[in-house]
This record gives sequence, C-alpha cells and structure tokens, in this order.
Amino acid sequence: MRPVQVSSTRPPDGCQVAEVRALDERDVLLLRRMLEFFSKVLGRRDAPAALAPDDGYLLGLLEDPGFIAIAAMDGERLVGGLAGYVLRRFDQVRSEFHLHDLGVVPDCRRQGIASALIEALQELAAARGIDLIIVEATRSDRPAVALYEKFGRRHEVFHFDIRPFTLRIAQG
Repeated sequence: MRPVQVSSTRPPDGCQVAEVRALDERDVLLLRRMLEFFSKVLGRRDAPAALAPDDGYLLGLLEDPGFIAIAAMDGERLVGGLAGYVLRRFDQVRSEFHLHDLGVVPDCRRQGIASALIEALQELAAARGIDLIIVEATRSDRPAVALYEKFGRRHEVFHFDIRPFTLRIAQG
C-alpha cells in the first residue's frame, strides 16, 4: 500500500505522516502490538489471560485470507489500525468485510488517519473482490458515526449477542 499524507494541521506532538499498510505473516509482533493498542485506545477491559492469543494463533490469522489487519505507522509508532473478517455469503456469490476494530491514538485523531485506514481497506477490498464493507457504530459514538457516514450509507439495525448453548449452561 502507498504511504499516506495526513493533515498538516497537527498538534505539536501529533502525527505528520503515516504509512498505512496491510499486515502479513511477517507481522506477528505488530499484530500483538495492535491487540494492546485496541485495548487501550478503545477502552476495552483486558480479556482473561487464558483467552489471550499466542504467536501461533496470531500467525494463523495473518496467513488466513479471511482476516485483514491494516496498520498506520508514524515511523515505528503505531498510531492507528483496523482489523476484521471476510465473510463469504451463501445466498449470493460475493463476499463482505466485517470491520471489527478501528482506532487511532488520541493525539493523532482528526488528522485523516482513520479515513486513510478505511481508504486502504477499500483499495485492498477491491483488489480481493470483496463487494461490501460493513461496520457497526453505537449511536452515542458521534465521531465514528460521522466518519463512517463519509464512506457509506447508514442502516438502523439491532445488534444481538447470542451465546452458544454450552456457554449459557456453564455461565449459569
């Protein structure tokens, strides 16, 4: 992927230029950094240590054509990233990409990095024959909603988390 120039109206300690690129099987350590990054930037509670992926698991993801991760780098500093999954439809001969995570470090926001990540994903999706990119945002996350509205149509839907039967029994 090509280097991307982000907004020059940056705060003194912000980001000037980010290279935006897709991760591949050589990027296990960078994907691990992205996991930590998403945890901090998206305010997630840490997952139980027993569920933390090891390097073999991460390598498997990076080798899987059904997984895509893209990083925005300011030199060696990870300043933004996205990750998600390619879903093959059964009712049509086509595929869609479900954008699972997208984040930018606070001091680099509002400088075009999230847009550059989505544009890189659009380029990669087109090259891989992916027909649609799907992303969810909560109504209260106004910056995310505004960002995604620049790129596509909004659909008002309900989202449900349904646990597998065996987990419901084990969790009471």
